[in-house]
Amino acid sequence: MKLFKISQDVNNGYGTFSDAVVCAENEEEAKKINPDKYYPYDEKTETFHWWCNIGTDREQYEPDDLCGSWANKIDDVQVEYIGEAKKGMKKGVVCFSFHAG
Repeated sequence: MKLFKISQDVNNGYGTFSDAVVCAENEEEAKKINPDKYYPYDEKTETFHWWCNIGTDREQYEPDDLCGSWANKIDDVQVEYIGEAKKGMKKGVVCFSFHAG
């Protein structure tokens, strides 16, 4: 396993993640990790899914709508290799930067 810094700069308002350190096998796997665990990467649509509340109805927005807490598309995620992970580390988020509002 390896450590990567992932970042995005398309969705940078309050309530968003700007970057994270993740543990993954490779760069492609790292790009698919969302620091916001509630909105995983969807292989079928190649986007990160999220939901926005509008009144009492829940409506799924299109990938170009900026209402999520992370990047919308995998191409919006930048990846930088940091180094080898400690033996026994599991795939996933190690730490993140969240901009509360």
